[in-house]
Amino acid sequence: MNKRIVVALGGNAIQPPGVPATAENQFAAVRATCQHLAEMIRLGYQVIVTHGNGPQVGNILLQNEEARDVVPPMPLDVCGAQTQGFIGYMIQQSMGNTLPEVTVASVVTQVEVSPLDPAFDRPTKPIGPFYTQHEAEKLEREKDFVMVEDSGRGWRRVVPSPTPLAIVEKEAISTLLAANMLVIASGGGGIPVVRDSEGRLSGVEAVIDKDLAAEKLAADVDAQELMILTDVDAVAINWGTPQQEFLGELSLQQARNFQRQGHFKAGSMGPKVEAACRFVENGGETAIIASLSSALSALQGNAGTRFVG
Repeated sequence: MNKRIVVALGGNAIQPPGVPATAENQFAAVRATCQHLAEMIRLGYQVIVTHGNGPQVGNILLQNEEARDVVPPMPLDVCGAQTQGFIGYMIQQSMGNTLPEVTVASVVTQVEVSPLDPAFDRPTKPIGPFYTQHEAEKLEREKDFVMVEDSGRGWRRVVPSPTPLAIVEKEAISTLLAANMLVIASGGGGIPVVRDSEGRLSGVEAVIDKDLAAEKLAADVDAQELMILTDVDAVAINWGTPQQEFLGELSLQQARNFQRQGHFKAGSMGPKVEAACRFVENGGETAIIASLSSALSALQGNAGTRFVG
């Protein structure tokens, strides 16, 4: 069997920064991304794709807000499902056109979290548009939103970011992979759901970190490698200082030591490094963090940062 790799696409793989978020522009970015994925398949990998959805969910929330008096706004879990559908469609079509011999399938993926996760008591993940202080106070009163001031740019809603526990559609994904299909799953970290005492699932207003969800997906499908693609060339210590140093390979012990020293910030590289460490701890062979443009070089050990046991 070909070596399995979960490839986690960052937001720039779908919507490059500074480029208008039209369907045409997003399709163009996805088509370019699929060229890299196709090369991985030609090298003999079985590729499982997951992706971010932050800008897309933000736009849907903005559309909800602008049209709220005409069309009922959808809750956050439904918005996440919408993005899984349309981003999955873009990747499916683009991969099908790039490699017609490969069958591609998107799975709208629920990811179970614990209703007792402490994140629900400490919402930290900013989502959606910016508001004035007056608007934010109104949303807190009327909708019970948690609103915070965001770096002088205005007020934003923050939601919990609980730990992913289980991929609900794990068996469906495994069945598709056994049939040698290219699977797109767990987009945007998956749709967060909780299970009640009778085993029934329901969505919650939360956002699961996409990199931690990618690690959970990789573990569940027995992938040998996890590749997290982002907008920087590699992991660095002393980021943004004259002592900045990019790292080519890290043992698990080295990575954990650098974590404890505070080198990887929670809002940027922190979750990516944590996902890479968990993957190796859980028996994965190699985790890689690299830029999209250097993905193929990183697979061959010539770019990015590799995490090994």
